Formats: sequence, structure tokens, C-alpha cells
Amino acid sequence: MEQREIATFVDYNYWANHKVIDAAVALTTEQFLAPGRLSFGSVRGTLLHVLFAEDTWRQRIESAGQRSQLQGADFPDAAALRAHWATEEAALRRLVRGATPERLAAPISYTSLDGSARSTPMWQILLHVVNHGTQFRGEAGVLLTELGHSPGDLDFIQYVRTRG
Repeated sequence: MEQREIATFVDYNYWANHKVIDAAVALTTEQFLAPGRLSFGSVRGTLLHVLFAEDTWRQRIESAGQRSQLQGADFPDAAALRAHWATEEAALRRLVRGATPERLAAPISYTSLDGSARSTPMWQILLHVVNHGTQFRGEAGVLLTELGHSPGDLDFIQYVRTRG
């Protein structure tokens, strides 16, 4: 996969993230924290899971190790989550901008959350980050829609059409 293609998918990822986070900012704190029926419970829990995954994978690529899991208490509302995510987005975009074809194809060695040693090409990790985000943004979208704040159409083709 070429850098330009990966960059397009990463752009889509953040376009969709922004739509979901913008919808989440419209929630009351009670709605943002309310338990839901999906994988990670609340809107906060679901979005925090996406953010944690992006942060973890980026750090693995950068060989910066893996810091402790982000804590929900650090994000009492969607605005706090959005502020932290902006930093993460900038870091991942820098990483992608600087990726050469050789770097994208090179395996990244890391220790998985279950403690096992793994190795995966960088382009596959980045595509996983986008795909993982798609799944859990969809779950967040269900919760947001049920709370009366749909993020709207999150499809990749919609992103492409909005970009002309």
C-alpha cells in the first residue's frame, strides 16, 4: 500500500472521528457517561476505546513503548476527549506523512496486550487502526442516535464525495 493511500484512509478516519465527537459534544454529561448496551458501555467508554487503540498502535510504530491505559475519569466530557484526541491525531498524521514505502512495508515488532510477541507491517497496522475505528464509531453512532444526536453518514464514500 502506498503512503498516499494510507494517508487517505487516515484522513477519512479523522473526518469520521470529528463527526462522532462533534455529536458527542452536544450531549449532556449524564448522556455522555450513561451506560449503553454495546461493547464499551457509554459513549465515553466507546470513544475512549477508539482513542486508546489509536494511541497504542501509534506508540508501537514509533517504538515508544506503551503507556498505561487512558482512564475514563480523565475525560469527564466529550470536550476533554476531543482535546486529547487532537494531540493524538496530530502525532499519527505526522507519522503517516513521514512514512516511506519501505517503512510502510517494514514489520513492526511489539508486545500485544496479552503479552505475546507480534510483528506486523506498518501499513497493515494503520489500516487496522482505521478499520477498528470504523467498527467502534458505528457503535458510538448507535448510542448517539438513540440519544437524539446522530453523527450522520460516516461512510468512506461520503467522505470521498465531501472532498470533491
